[in-house]
Amino acid sequence: MNKELMTKRISENLEHLKNFTATPNKGCTRLPFTKEARQAANYLKTLMQEAGLEVKEDEAGNVFGFLRGTDPSLPCVMMGSHFDSVVNGGDYDGIAGVICAIEVARQIKEKNIIPKRTFVTAAFCDEEGMRFGTGYFGSGAILGNRTPEYCRTFTDKDDITIYDAMKEYGLDPEKIENAKWKDNSIGYFLEAHIEQGPVLDAEKIEVGLVDCIVGIDRYMVTVHGRSDHAGTTPMNMRLDAVDAATKVIYKIADWARETNDGSVATVGYIKTIPGGMNIVAEACEFTVDIRSRNVKNLEDISAKLHDALEREVGAMGGSFDIQNKLAITPVHLHKPMLNMMEEICKKHNFSYRYMHSGAGHDALEIGQVVPTAMLFVPSKDGRSHCMVEHTEYSDFAKAALIMTELAEQLITN
Repeated sequence: MNKELMTKRISENLEHLKNFTATPNKGCTRLPFTKEARQAANYLKTLMQEAGLEVKEDEAGNVFGFLRGTDPSLPCVMMGSHFDSVVNGGDYDGIAGVICAIEVARQIKEKNIIPKRTFVTAAFCDEEGMRFGTGYFGSGAILGNRTPEYCRTFTDKDDITIYDAMKEYGLDPEKIENAKWKDNSIGYFLEAHIEQGPVLDAEKIEVGLVDCIVGIDRYMVTVHGRSDHAGTTPMNMRLDAVDAATKVIYKIADWARETNDGSVATVGYIKTIPGGMNIVAEACEFTVDIRSRNVKNLEDISAKLHDALEREVGAMGGSFDIQNKLAITPVHLHKPMLNMMEEICKKHNFSYRYMHSGAGHDALEIGQVVPTAMLFVPSKDGRSHCMVEHTEYSDFAKAALIMTELAEQLITN
């Protein structure tokens, strides 16, 4: 394989995709079901067509390219990632994995490999959950985990539902369940991704072989109190939503620390209502993101959150609502494919290490039911979800090379 040519094509593709952002010169902002998402999806369709693939956009907004195998009865090999981003994010998170998948398809075609299994490149819609606070929308849809009711339930900051956003994008949310793939039709799933952490870059290691992806629980909490004047309402006569909420919030990080096994818990968003400096808050909204390799830790921290809300909000005399926006268990990745990738790394003298992923990925959702392999390439200084996110294009070419050789073994057997 010509690594220089692979690097050149990956570079050109990713540089072009940088144009599709709502925040030029301020990082990549490509939220789902927006103009920028449509531009990226259309460009990816063009790349897949140019690579000789049959192209389809499904009812969830995912884009697929098919390199047909000689035996359509065999479950396919799928490779890909997502094409949405966070606000003011980086140019490689997710989308580089899509471009690597397209490059793998090119390599298979250029090497004149005749696949028995169909090879599918996948560009998933809304992995991040940035707009609607959910996540894994497209990859969940292909597993049958998204319904019209789901689409009506979640809203963005402007109170636009997923349902209405899909209609504006040109999709029919009533048909979302048609995005589900038949059971056992996907034999293997592969994903290449930037590490989004500092380990590979700090240790000067070329490849991370991911053996586990953490589970995630996400909540939106609203504590309800009563608005009053900040100067004239005595402290013992207030129903202060912020006072009660913060008595819960300050404990959340410590619950994760107490596990002492790498579990994390984050309050990333807080909003007070009505939000005046001289007004006792009527309500306080906040998010909680809990991640762990251990299911019991996810359950324990969630239980402590509920107990603390009952106690502190009850003592204040108010009420609360808690909405579970995402619940997904940890996944251990496919050991036989990990072994195959390790042998490929040895063959090419790539340095590598085994590691777990503290970030969620489409591989986490799909890996719940499909044998899954994932590899990381270094992120400079571990920076991600920000505009300085950077990975060398030659590192993506290494990922594509490894995944090509892995895919070859899978699609020809």
